[in-house]
Amino acid sequence: MKKILKYGLGLISLLVLVTVLMNITMQSNSVAQNNKRVPISDLEVKLSYAPIVREAAPAVVNIYTKRVVRTRISPFLNDPFFSRFFGGSSAPRERIERSLGSGVIVRQEGIIVTNHHVIDGADEITVSLSDRREFEAEVVLLDKSSDLAILRIKPTGEPLKTLEFSDNENVEVGDIVLAIGNPFGVGQSVTSGIISALARTQVGDDDYQFFIQTDAAVNPGNSGGALVGMDGKLVGINTSIYSRSGGSNGIGFAIPVKMVDFVLTAALKDGKIVRPWFGATGQAVSSEIAESLGFDRPGGVLVDNVFPDSPADRGGLEPGDVILAIDGEEIFDTQGLRYFIGLGKVGGETTLDVSSGDVRKKVTIELEIVPETPLRNITIIEGDNIFENIEVGNLSPAFSEELGLSIFEKGVIILDIDRSSPVRRLNVLRTGDIFDNIDDRDIDTVADLEGILDDTGNDVSFAVRRSGRLIECVARGRGSYRCQ
Repeated sequence: MKKILKYGLGLISLLVLVTVLMNITMQSNSVAQNNKRVPISDLEVKLSYAPIVREAAPAVVNIYTKRVVRTRISPFLNDPFFSRFFGGSSAPRERIERSLGSGVIVRQEGIIVTNHHVIDGADEITVSLSDRREFEAEVVLLDKSSDLAILRIKPTGEPLKTLEFSDNENVEVGDIVLAIGNPFGVGQSVTSGIISALARTQVGDDDYQFFIQTDAAVNPGNSGGALVGMDGKLVGINTSIYSRSGGSNGIGFAIPVKMVDFVLTAALKDGKIVRPWFGATGQAVSSEIAESLGFDRPGGVLVDNVFPDSPADRGGLEPGDVILAIDGEEIFDTQGLRYFIGLGKVGGETTLDVSSGDVRKKVTIELEIVPETPLRNITIIEGDNIFENIEVGNLSPAFSEELGLSIFEKGVIILDIDRSSPVRRLNVLRTGDIFDNIDDRDIDTVADLEGILDDTGNDVSFAVRRSGRLIECVARGRGSYRCQ
């Protein structure tokens, strides 16, 4: 009996030891693979973020901008009668507009990343470091499409602290992050939270929407500041909040460090950004479209148009194909498609995972610069005609994309209408209208338009395209017109 008991106790001890060893091995493997876990003791719960903040905060700066705004006073003040009562003159008056934001030092020689909207239109930019040193900054590059700007200061004194970029592949929902910036101008502050979501789109006006969402408190003034991971590396640049009141509601957005690195590299290399295109448009695969295609879930982008002789066309992409992923990154909407194509390198290649009917295939696309054919040829129309003093230009894929239009738009677009133009007084044309024809003669280029106007006077019929509508008009002289 004693032997049986001793044997049983030994067996139990052995099982306990094996279980412990297995748990240790599993934990070791988990740590080795991911190096992320929740706290397992009171001591770990009480650990502080202070060491991370001490290293990261000196690389986050406050940015103050100044802009001179000129406002015109009422023209009645030019009249001696009115000026006797109101005094002054109608000369423009100047006032100073000030704004604030944050930035991140990314190079010791004084290179700083911030948001485009933080310094947009600024006449003076002042950078204040965490140690209270201040420097005037110059703009190296502005990129409105991604809402990023690169600044340069000429530092003196102690070497600058910088933030290293995180590896985008290791960023996951649930990771703890710190937001460092200058909210409401109160001075540098730190808030903590987690990454709430990745790849958020349709939450702003930027052309390249692909944001990290966080519940770390982000407020006005935090824009351009750092979103930092627990390794002390830069995860993203805080850019906006979702709020009806103007304060933080626990929904903030940051531009991923992958886009930051793309813009920074372009700024330091060529001083300008050249984004590739691949020449196709499409729409997100909704639940209804997924069902019609036989998919078990929505996802991907359904190609609806391919530009002739574009990279997409030469790569074999066709209308009806569904783009599921780009270089292994899943695509759920057109913003995601634009984002990952935009991160590509002109002259390089990208690989698309495509569903074409019942076939799944990989399509290799050679990326190239968006073509400007024909050249935009921006021209102010002259001559004795009702289109006198309007500014026009030729549309091309490059110019259309720059203007926020479809790359498939062609023709001659109206860019500006001078106050002295007859059509301005008639209030018949608008900026953004595209000429379709004049006197039933098609208009493809500015040269076509000028040639036709040489043969016409003020009695003319014409048609323009506006927001997908064709507007047809007949003008009789400079003071009469009829449109339908």
